[in-house]
Amino acid sequence: MSVTIHPSAIVSPRAEIGDGSYVGPYCTVGEEVRLGARVRLESHCVLDGRTSIGDETHVFPFVSVGLASQDLKYRGEPAETRVGRRCRLREFVTVHRGTEGGGMLTEIGDDCLIMAQAHVAHDCLLGDRVIMANAATLAGHVEVSDGANIGAYSGVHQFCRVGREAYVGGYSVVVKDALPYALTVGNHAKCYGLNTTGMKRRDYPQETIDALHHAFRLLLSSKLNTTQALSAIREELRGTPEVEELVRFIETSKRGVVK
Repeated sequence: MSVTIHPSAIVSPRAEIGDGSYVGPYCTVGEEVRLGARVRLESHCVLDGRTSIGDETHVFPFVSVGLASQDLKYRGEPAETRVGRRCRLREFVTVHRGTEGGGMLTEIGDDCLIMAQAHVAHDCLLGDRVIMANAATLAGHVEVSDGANIGAYSGVHQFCRVGREAYVGGYSVVVKDALPYALTVGNHAKCYGLNTTGMKRRDYPQETIDALHHAFRLLLSSKLNTTQALSAIREELRGTPEVEELVRFIETSKRGVVK
């Protein structure tokens, strides 16, 4: 398969460009960049540093990936940026490379949609099928699990986690860990229980939805404290993997969870 590079693009001869890829007008591709097969860079994209882009990912105009972190402690260490397969990075998205203080890696998984003007800061780790709506912002060291959805103009504080299949509503400010499978909304964000609509759309069995719904009632609506609620959840809802994941997520939280 052929590679198409527009005459106005500046592509380092050391860059690796996969079969069937397209590099559009006025793009800049650095010497340590690796593009997989059938990657498409529209106009005015800038890719630099130790950056890899997975097969069939589509990068829209004015996106920058792999540039130096905005962390004032960054001193030019050779950190990496990885973007998975079949992702879509829309206009003006910025994804910054990792730092020595955060594992030297910023990573976006497969099949993610990062909408216009969103920002993924240094050392963030995103799973698969993550959606970030317009101008959503992740500060450094944020972890976002598979299938999570972060609404437009929302901000997630440094070192926070966003759990699997979580839904963070638009314009939210998340300063603690956002629970998996939950609906988290507001400034500062609060948890409003199970994201029932999202669970149904993703074809979770009704018994799983019922078990999680009961777990969230114990956690959020009862008069139990968190320790007591977790004990009750273990006793009443054994054997549901999603409930067990919810419990583990809370128990391993370092910043506390949004309730």
